[in-house]
Amino acid sequence: MRPTILNPLFAPIRSLQGIGPKLAPLFDRLLAPQGSEARLIDILLHLPHDAVDRRLSGRLSDSVAGQSGTFEIRVLAHKPSPPGRARVPYRVFVEDETGDMALVFFNAQRARIDSMLPVGSIRFVSGKIEFFDGHRQMTHPDRVLDAEAYAKLPPYEPVYGLTAGLYPRILHKAAQAALAKLPEIPEWIDPLLVKREAWPSFADALKSLHSPQTKDNLAPEAPARLRLAYDELFAGQLALLLMRQRMKKETGTSRSGDGHLVKAALAALPFALTKAQSDALAEIKRDLVSHERMLRLLQGDVGSGKTIVAFLSMVMAAEAGWQSALMAPTEILARQHYERLKPLAESIGLSMTLLTGREKGAARTQALSGLAEGSTHLAIGTHALFQEAVEFKNLGLAVIDEQHRFGVHQRLALAHKGDAVDMLVMTATPIPRTLVLTYFGDMDVSLIREKPAGRKPIDTRALPLERIDEIVESLKRPLSEGRGIYWVCPLVDESEDLDLAAVEERAQSLRAIYGDKVGLVHGKMKGADKDRAMADFASGRTRILVSTTVIEVGVDVPDATIMIIEHAERFGLAQLHQLRGRVGRGAERSSCVLLYGPLGEIGRARIDTMRKTEDGFEIAEEDLKLRGEGDVLGTRQSGMPGFRLTVPTRHSALLSIARDDAKALLAKDSALHSPRGEAVRTLLYLFERDEAIRLVGAG
Repeated sequence: MRPTILNPLFAPIRSLQGIGPKLAPLFDRLLAPQGSEARLIDILLHLPHDAVDRRLSGRLSDSVAGQSGTFEIRVLAHKPSPPGRARVPYRVFVEDETGDMALVFFNAQRARIDSMLPVGSIRFVSGKIEFFDGHRQMTHPDRVLDAEAYAKLPPYEPVYGLTAGLYPRILHKAAQAALAKLPEIPEWIDPLLVKREAWPSFADALKSLHSPQTKDNLAPEAPARLRLAYDELFAGQLALLLMRQRMKKETGTSRSGDGHLVKAALAALPFALTKAQSDALAEIKRDLVSHERMLRLLQGDVGSGKTIVAFLSMVMAAEAGWQSALMAPTEILARQHYERLKPLAESIGLSMTLLTGREKGAARTQALSGLAEGSTHLAIGTHALFQEAVEFKNLGLAVIDEQHRFGVHQRLALAHKGDAVDMLVMTATPIPRTLVLTYFGDMDVSLIREKPAGRKPIDTRALPLERIDEIVESLKRPLSEGRGIYWVCPLVDESEDLDLAAVEERAQSLRAIYGDKVGLVHGKMKGADKDRAMADFASGRTRILVSTTVIEVGVDVPDATIMIIEHAERFGLAQLHQLRGRVGRGAERSSCVLLYGPLGEIGRARIDTMRKTEDGFEIAEEDLKLRGEGDVLGTRQSGMPGFRLTVPTRHSALLSIARDDAKALLAKDSALHSPRGEAVRTLLYLFERDEAIRLVGAG
């Protein structure tokens, strides 16, 4: 159980004074996973990314166009918008002893401006200086304060990431209220390291970041930032090592067959394995026959053939008399794996079943009894596989596809369906070298970097959205040749309803031209409808599939040769790469069109990277550079938590220190019973690594 000392930090944000039913949902949207409540710890770990200097800037005559400043001024006169001409701004003329300025307000309410800036009053105004017709002005000042309110304003005002409707002042006030509830927490970092690096305590680090005294306080290299990044990395490494320690304790089982089934499966494949696939398979075989449990990450770029390697690993287990289960993150993907692998399995005499949330009645009963009796050798499914009702006679190998969509607890839940189950986890998201340790430090890694023979490069082009009509027109030819076309619609401001509207509108406009050749699939459709839409596309009944990013991972239709991504600038690089990987899977030459709206610097760099390379590992490194911190493995939709406090490109040196420290601590105190061990338990609960604590208890 979480130490009671931490309870105040896990109280909901609505428990803070002033945060009622109107504001609480805004905090939930900004800080909590969908459907969850934001808590005090969430706001404390939501660090400001910049600070605005609110100190007095001197005289108006010294102000510079384009720069922000804070000035003490006297209000001279008001010039409201003329009646019936709302577009003409409301101007308030102000001065100091050196010059004058106009404060400009659009759509202003006269009563509000009158009370905020009474004629003759002294006020402190803060905002960006501009010149218009040779006159100095400030449009919609950030702050208009009297002397008493200005005295309370911090000299450097923190700038936070926000959501629509939530204002900086409210967020800053809530952060200060949460800081006041911080308990006295024991120090979990090695005292020698704290002293050597001159790091503040956890509480002092948070206080200095939420109330910066200079902009430099917020820099990634500032002592407070380094301290908190280390805490996050240390908690992560401890959790991974505790899991590894627990798995090592459970002696593995040697799963060794005579090779006849693998030989038959290889002969049944319509292609030869690449060298990278063969090497990965050899590493997996070594793990399976050893007496230590396997915990291996199979990392391969889009379309590199991981699924076949996983299938052959399951065949190896079957040959040695063990059952296997493959868990996929979505029903679409689970069904696709099942349909693709079932004929192969049956051709060599192995039985396979499918288990998702949708199997009901007789089909479900039959699937469950086959697994419990052992007559079913291979199971493919979603998280339905680790539900309580599912029992295996002798599960020996668990394969988890798209590892980052499942937490450690889900990995363990499937592993606990048998004794000393070997685990193979796969990801098609190439992970930068700096992050492999962070997320997968508990695993051995196999890499598949080469593509299967015969795969042709994908021709990637970028065009402005204004040319969308040309693109729509150009689809006539590939359609006449029977080719499949994906049309992916953009993410709209992280709102599912707007995403839905965008995708339905695009499908409608394409149907107006191409009729029933146009299909539609999105995340809010029922499972059976999604399957039907995918089956229609795969069989050729529809030839244009309009979709949200639900097709991002794993969908495999070899005769789909064109990928159109609308508003490509709104997607992360990793996600663009995953989407492009849906084409180029057959013998025909494929193309990808990135339709972009207004481009910022990062958007342009992403599109340039996509045009330059198809190497997912190169793209992942570039993505890390462009994003800095945050969710490097795709956008938030991927469900993988990004770092809250760590900037991977700036804090990677801390990772090996954190790993070494975690190893040294567990070597001396594997049950975390020493005074420092107890403090470390607090750290693990604070960063919600409760699963790791349970492993200590179970160990």
